[in-house]
Amino acid sequence: MRTLATALLAIALSTGAMAQSPAPAAKGVTYGIGSTAEGAIPVNELSAKMIGDSYTGKITGKVAEVCQEKGCWMKIERENGEQLMVKFKDYGFFMPTDIVGKEVVLDGEAVVKEVSVKQQKHYAKDAGKSKEEIEKIKASKKETQFIAKGVLVL
Repeated sequence: MRTLATALLAIALSTGAMAQSPAPAAKGVTYGIGSTAEGAIPVNELSAKMIGDSYTGKITGKVAEVCQEKGCWMKIERENGEQLMVKFKDYGFFMPTDIVGKEVVLDGEAVVKEVSVKQQKHYAKDAGKSKEEIEKIKASKKETQFIAKGVLVL
């Protein structure tokens, strides 16, 4: 009886874990509330479109990096070599790790935030950076982050 209960628990847990895995990143796949490309601006125009420290709307860009732990954040390439940090509203959804290199539309809000050393090191660890790279992080920084409520793969 105990063996049967243990087996059923193992099956239930593994099924639940698989159900939460995001679909592979293919053209037309959406995450969160979904989105369309209509009205999206290129990520490189974001700074010019921000009013004060925020922007609400859609942006488009190429995924440069994604959290390798569970897909809980990603970064979008910019022309100047910097990357835009993208998080997902209320941790409501995650990205697959095969999304790197894909063009996406993000629907949500950009905000300027102060990112602590601790948080930067956490992101670096999630990204699979080396211990040496993580140890080089010594100061907090201000950065623009995008809080997405929906993502569309182009």
